[in-house]
Amino acid sequence: MNAPFPPQGRNPFDDPLDRILAEIGLSTQLPPSLHKKASGRYGSVRTYLEADPEFEGQIEHFYPQGSMAIDATISNRGTDDEYDLDIVSQLGGRFRQMEPLAILLALERALADYPVQKVVRQTRCVTLYYADRMHLDITPALRAYGTLDRESFITHGKGPQPSVSDCLVDMNAFGFANWYRERTPLEYRLAKAFRDHWLALDAGGIRADAEVDEVPDQCEFTVKNMATLALQIVKRFRNIRYASYQGRIPPSVMLSYYAGMAAKPDSTLSEMIIRIANWIIGDIESASLYGRELHVANPVCADDVFTDRWPENVAQQNEFADHLKDLVAGLESAKRGAMFPDRLMDWLRNRFGDRVVTKAADRMAEEIGAGVQSAEQRYTRRGGLLLPSAGVVAAVASPSIVQAHPHSFYGTRI
Repeated sequence: MNAPFPPQGRNPFDDPLDRILAEIGLSTQLPPSLHKKASGRYGSVRTYLEADPEFEGQIEHFYPQGSMAIDATISNRGTDDEYDLDIVSQLGGRFRQMEPLAILLALERALADYPVQKVVRQTRCVTLYYADRMHLDITPALRAYGTLDRESFITHGKGPQPSVSDCLVDMNAFGFANWYRERTPLEYRLAKAFRDHWLALDAGGIRADAEVDEVPDQCEFTVKNMATLALQIVKRFRNIRYASYQGRIPPSVMLSYYAGMAAKPDSTLSEMIIRIANWIIGDIESASLYGRELHVANPVCADDVFTDRWPENVAQQNEFADHLKDLVAGLESAKRGAMFPDRLMDWLRNRFGDRVVTKAADRMAEEIGAGVQSAEQRYTRRGGLLLPSAGVVAAVASPSIVQAHPHSFYGTRI
């Protein structure tokens, strides 16, 4: 039997609305250069820890978790250039006999003199703060033997003194990352388009996309499928909506779960964003109907509950559902062409951040201008001439819209 053809995916830069959304996603992602730097850094941290007498021979595994494990890292809430990266340090031997807070304190001591700006012990990890605004969270874990590969218990201890609330929390970040990757296969056309776009930006110029004939076997860091790109944009939307919120917000791992559930290869970007949002809205409404808080667990480890600290009540989850309904309504209106160009750009700025949207619009205007100056024409795979829609061209090319203005980060002009 012949193997099925892998999904080709779509080039989001071929559709005017998807194009601006893809540029927004690109503006918030961890750049490939920093991704390589992060990989080098967590290798260096492991080497440093293993040289400490307390950790020598005690590290069984040292691996990325969360957004870094599925290539979905974006800038932090309230920032455009800070990135949190998560590493699991699976420990053995003597650590299995220690209390949760004692393990965290030992990790803090071992990293106290690590060459970064500061080292901070958190409730479940130790964070390294680098001068270039990258943060590396090192989470100690103990393997839960007799379970699926790398299911572990992570430490929970607020400190500074031991407390009855200190505990071990079940998790399987490794298994979840594998589940997510299985549900979100590489989409070749999308991966090639994004890789070419990154290369064009790195080269400091704009060039036409090449035909997608092949993708390298060893695909370097890039956006690999539409579900992950849509996930990054949904996370950015959440970050802006909760930028000034003081409490806990909808967790990224929960959003990643819904992206995996909603994944549908060969979708457009706007369709995929709407699909993820509607999936979350549906589950929240079902839970709220019976007065229950949303419960989302790791599909490969039922005791690893993604919603263990959010939502705190039904009203909190309903608020997030209302935000997502606003996102869906706006995207559907834009897809119908029901928004004037200036209204569309203002809507995008309010939902995704003024600076990020303006940066995306500037890049589009530059590409459009470069194409006009060089008289380049771009064609679809079927031979049709590809032109951006007049509305989006007007929105991104109008000086009154994309010139730098005094503004606040959160999309409100001042």
